[in-house]
Amino acid sequence: MNLPSQSFGAAGDSMLRISWLGRVNFADALALQEEIVARKREDRDAADEVLLLEHEPVYTIGRTPDKSSLLGAMHLPHSLFAINLRRCGQDLHCYLRWLEQTLIEFLAGYEIEAKQREGLTGVWIGHRKIVSIGVGVRHWITMHGFALNVCDDLTPFTHIIPCGISDVKMTSMEKETGKLLSVADIASAFEKFVPQKIRNLRCDREAHALTA
Repeated sequence: MNLPSQSFGAAGDSMLRISWLGRVNFADALALQEEIVARKREDRDAADEVLLLEHEPVYTIGRTPDKSSLLGAMHLPHSLFAINLRRCGQDLHCYLRWLEQTLIEFLAGYEIEAKQREGLTGVWIGHRKIVSIGVGVRHWITMHGFALNVCDDLTPFTHIIPCGISDVKMTSMEKETGKLLSVADIASAFEKFVPQKIRNLRCDREAHALTA
């Protein structure tokens, strides 16, 4: 698999490697994340990585007995993946809010006025949701991340209750701007944008390290 990437770093900062994977199978992207987490666990000084990609439509849900948001899984038109998004005894509030704020500022560059909603995760335009966030943590190494709706068909969301919120409506950058957009172009723009914001995320690795 060809993974074009750029690496950023400065004295005293951890390296940040950003890779655009293109369109890949969701299961393959998940396996790649697992490999990166394993490497990071072995070497905490290894570069932090951001994977930007597009995958086929899928539904994801946490490993929970409550499947009510799926409205009966048998009818789903796309594959369902159970994902273990668990918190390992640490407060992820700062990290989640950083993700949200970074995406809000990125969307502002496209004249999309997005905001956070109190008590809810993700990025919103009124009651319309444009970014979903799901973060997994293993030994204080994060994986998964955010899903920004760029230009895809939104009808699959009608088969579920998105994020388990009954009154939520999903939207996309293309729908909000009325312009034709491509995932590759948006990923390229975000790749240039995120290194400017990564320094706003401060984490004392020694203080937050979990016991293996």
